[in-house]
Amino acid sequence: MYDSVDVARAAIKLAITPNRSSEELLITKLKEREIRGAAVDIGGNIVNSIHTVIERAIIASRKSGITKESHVQDGAIAGAAREAITQIAAKATGLNGGGKVAICRHKEHLSVCIFMSIGLLHLNEVVIGLGHRSLPSD
Repeated sequence: MYDSVDVARAAIKLAITPNRSSEELLITKLKEREIRGAAVDIGGNIVNSIHTVIERAIIASRKSGITKESHVQDGAIAGAAREAITQIAAKATGLNGGGKVAICRHKEHLSVCIFMSIGLLHLNEVVIGLGHRSLPSD
């Protein structure tokens, strides 16, 4: 049995994977531990695309079976994603960025992690945001 800290660690590890093949490998390993995971790339002006980041997180979680299409489950993903965005927004204001949103869930524990590089030209800042919500087990 894993707790919220374990699920948060899994989301962070998934968000920082360097490429799609390592991402898929980690998702497979997490599944063996009964932690469901999904990730999706994001990029652009972060503050202007908050709704897009949240939508991508919701869609990725549905497609991967982490959540089902329901008001409560979509709300949990949206809330955790918004919390993660809030943690990176101060550094992202007015700048472009690129990175990944990762979602992990084990039973009632749900974590969303955003890992990004934000900046101008080669002057990049690396940021990470993490949100957690609880959902009833499936």
